[in-house]
Amino acid sequence: MLKQRVITALILMAILLPALAAQALWPFAALGLLFVSAAGWEWARLNEWPGARALAMGAAVAVLGYAVAEAVHLDPWGLAASPHESAAASHVHVPGQALAGFVVPATVWWVTGALWVLGGALALRWGTVYWKQSPRVLRALLGLGILVMAWLALTESKAQGLNFLLSVFCLVWAADIGAYFGGRAFGRRKLAISISPGKSWEGVWSGMLAVLLLAVAWIAVDRNWSVDSPSMYSHLLSGLGPIGLVLSIVFLVGMSVVGDLFESLIKRQAGAKDSSQLLPGHGGVLDRIDALLPVLPLVLALMSLCHG
Repeated sequence: MLKQRVITALILMAILLPALAAQALWPFAALGLLFVSAAGWEWARLNEWPGARALAMGAAVAVLGYAVAEAVHLDPWGLAASPHESAAASHVHVPGQALAGFVVPATVWWVTGALWVLGGALALRWGTVYWKQSPRVLRALLGLGILVMAWLALTESKAQGLNFLLSVFCLVWAADIGAYFGGRAFGRRKLAISISPGKSWEGVWSGMLAVLLLAVAWIAVDRNWSVDSPSMYSHLLSGLGPIGLVLSIVFLVGMSVVGDLFESLIKRQAGAKDSSQLLPGHGGVLDRIDALLPVLPLVLALMSLCHG
């Protein structure tokens, strides 16, 4: 199992690193669209749409993602800098509007984020009872929307620079690592025993602490090293101040847990341990990106407040 995990990780790195390093946006955008399309296929299979319908779901994610990107003028298939330079030139410093260099209107992220907060709360409260009773078409449309908006946010984040994108990724990774070790060491009170029995409130708090420490270190790096873009943490600090930074991190880590629990709920309802075996030794694509699904759009929503 360990050998299989290592081989899969090395292959993924060989594919991902060149796309991350490319100055043009399209290699990373195309790779991201491929991955979320695979996640769409997994979503359909977990929600009683196997076979051709699952393949159609994956294709629908790709087509709708392309169409939505064009509709909001993101243009990930052109040169990376071109749409963002024009956005910066016409930028107005108004809280609630996208920061200079960001293309997608902030309203898109606020609506997506609000739906995640409200829908996530409802799903975790009532999902174990009503999820499988919901029409399959409705569940498919929900997955389609979630995955397309996550890809759009992922692409917009990469367009800001590698440092910005990695700061978002590492928030989720640090929260997960902190929760794992904190939960093992201090876990007493179960977080959602009917969905994910291994998670505890102490693990969540440990994850929050881990990300707060990461933010302090990352801001120091931003200030003392040459980076291609400000990190999410530096944006939050300059725009919202220290208290705003702390509150934002606590909120984002909490929503990463919601994303994780939501996918666990879907798998439990489907009687599946992993979303698929597309990534041998690591499960499926959804297993790897579940916590990012709410965090990516919510980060961009918070960026619209950072006009300091």
